[in-house]
Amino acid sequence: MRVEHSGPGLEAELDGAVEIRTPGVVAAGALLAVAVVLVALNLRPAITGVGPMLEEMRLDLGVSAVWAGVLTTLPTLCFAGAGLVAPLLARRAGVGAAIAVALTTLAGGLVLRVIDGPAVVLGGTLIATAGIALVNVLIPVVIKDSFPARIGLMTGVYTAALQGGGALGSAVTPPLGDAFGGWRPALGAWAVLAVVALLVWLVAARGSGRAPRRPETADGGRSLLRNRLAWIVTGFFGLQGFYAYAAMGWFPQVLMDAGVPRSEAGLLMGLVSLVAVPISLFVAPLAARGRGQSGWIIALSVLGVAGTAGLMLAPAWSPLLWSLLAGLGMSVFSLALTVIALRARTGADTARLSGMAQGFGYLFAALGPFLFGLLHDVTGSWFVPLAMLLAVLAAQMVFGALAGRSRFV
Repeated sequence: MRVEHSGPGLEAELDGAVEIRTPGVVAAGALLAVAVVLVALNLRPAITGVGPMLEEMRLDLGVSAVWAGVLTTLPTLCFAGAGLVAPLLARRAGVGAAIAVALTTLAGGLVLRVIDGPAVVLGGTLIATAGIALVNVLIPVVIKDSFPARIGLMTGVYTAALQGGGALGSAVTPPLGDAFGGWRPALGAWAVLAVVALLVWLVAARGSGRAPRRPETADGGRSLLRNRLAWIVTGFFGLQGFYAYAAMGWFPQVLMDAGVPRSEAGLLMGLVSLVAVPISLFVAPLAARGRGQSGWIIALSVLGVAGTAGLMLAPAWSPLLWSLLAGLGMSVFSLALTVIALRARTGADTARLSGMAQGFGYLFAALGPFLFGLLHDVTGSWFVPLAMLLAVLAAQMVFGALAGRSRFV
């Protein structure tokens, strides 16, 4: 999308896109960028805040481990289902309105899940994560259409804010529980951040003129289900998600079984999330400016292989090193989002590709924690499930190398 202005201004050309910049346009773009960051900060606390409070929730609600398993699995499954619906909602309501609806849904779900018993908690979580899933798919469309000259930079900023929000959720929720008297106010308090993001988003989307209103439909709403490149991008997204969700769910237990204290294992997993923030801020923009992203994807995947192999062969030798390497490998997520925006020519195709990659990709990723745990139960050791993740990383490098080539769906 080219931003036009009739008055005098500064013309900037980056990454092959041209943008006419005036003080008004720059201010509008800055406001929209702030809105994107605030929206991103809301996309993980609803999920990561549950883990530290889960045992307290189980005792208070009197529920089983099966219920807890359903609660922690719901977000990934919801990401898959809502991801397939998001492009349709965007075409009918417009991207700006769809994101506003998604934030409203998120805030409502966060409040709902803390006001009653186990069934309401599950229902509220389902509603909240449905809102998150819609935003997951639609923000790449905003970046593609509203920041065409800075796709890599804005994707990096968005991903860093998303990951930072995840770290905030796990770190801040327990103190909130201590301060306000339990898991209900601690988890419900995150609705305030969602409302703030909604208000800023409404102002930015309505006043700036930069936020895309509706993806183009000149191509008649073509499907990407028969597009080979679209399936390659989907495979890449699903494989990196499979690894990441298995790692986030099980690596702390792998470390604890190797003799790492529980508190230290938790801190190491927090480090895994934080190490991805600078990678998102610096690597994604650099990768987007190149002719392709394959080299970056392979390099980060190799680091993930090294960390996983270390946990498999000598977990107690250097837990910090293995965690750092695994975290660097998981930071390929920012490149997965960058690839979605770069492999499509238009906002319409970005919405379709984002919905397809995240819809089917998250459905596949949901298998990661389940299969990892199943293989451990069957074999009685962590060697086989970690070997499975090495095979996943090998496939990720193949799909990522193909997805990173400069082509369009």
